[in-house]
Amino acid sequence: MKLTGRRIEEFLKAPDAKVRLVLVYGPDAGLIKERLDRLTARIVPEANDPFRISLLTAAGCKDDPARLADEAAALSMTGGRRVVRVTDAGDSFAPVIKSFLANPLGDSLVLVEGGELGPRSALRLVAEQADNAAALPCYADEGGGLETVIHDSLRAHNLSAEPDAIAWLVDHLGGDRLLTRSEIEKLALYMGPDGGGKRIRLEDAAACVGDSALLSLDNLAMAAAEGDHATALRVLDRLFHEGTSPIAVLRSLARHFLRLHLARGEVAGGRSVEQAVAALKPPVHFRSVQGMQDQLRRWSPDTLGKALDLLLEAEIDCKTTGLPAAEICGRAVMSLARAAGRSGRRR
Repeated sequence: MKLTGRRIEEFLKAPDAKVRLVLVYGPDAGLIKERLDRLTARIVPEANDPFRISLLTAAGCKDDPARLADEAAALSMTGGRRVVRVTDAGDSFAPVIKSFLANPLGDSLVLVEGGELGPRSALRLVAEQADNAAALPCYADEGGGLETVIHDSLRAHNLSAEPDAIAWLVDHLGGDRLLTRSEIEKLALYMGPDGGGKRIRLEDAAACVGDSALLSLDNLAMAAAEGDHATALRVLDRLFHEGTSPIAVLRSLARHFLRLHLARGEVAGGRSVEQAVAALKPPVHFRSVQGMQDQLRRWSPDTLGKALDLLLEAEIDCKTTGLPAAEICGRAVMSLARAAGRSGRRR
């Protein structure tokens, strides 16, 4: 069965007893790990129990087709239900789990870690169509979902935040769940021991999170909007090498161009370029103010609207076409940089 939205959290809190295999997949590697760990902890409280947790690779199971069934049927020497975790699974692993689900022996819970799988993925289809399996997609946190993660993480440290600080964090986090939590941990340390019920201000969030690796996303947006092809390609390659998902890249670009579009509206309303950029919330980082002003002069309302349409179409293509998401994202970045170059020549 396929789980989405609220049903995912309900399943994580109380997994259906009839489910023998769970496929956890998507572009957010941190969220995949978090959900696999939560499901494991529901069965085996001790995370490193060698008698109740078995670690396999998809390649190893394909070389020995009976391996998965044997591990799932094995009994623990110390008693209790077991968990079998399988890593690096792709579509070629689909026949293995299909065979297992047809006649699952024992009572172990099998957890399969997949990567980015398109809607036509054979592995996804097997897990989604089986009554005794579940498929959990893991996409980058955004919007209200990301805000909830941030609030929950801050609350765990006895902290709260001003609305503009939350807006800053939402704008700068979300590409990877573990990285988001890591940044919140860093912010909590910055605020002092035990939180003490302190309320985080915008200045605190910007001072702490503003120097994170996620600024590479800002660098990419600035380069693309300025028509700097070479820098945009270099930063994009680094982001992909670091594991940033194409969806996270596209959404970060969309946020940047939406801010430019909002500022353009302020200019149309009679404000100067400088005033329009200064009015943006959360505030533009001081190092990027001049660049944003230049971009605002470069891009017209019409070309900004087309840029936002292009980014939305690219995200839809990543999720629906089955084509390599990184290539779709790369083409979108280059299209933006070319459009910026044309806009600059027309000034």
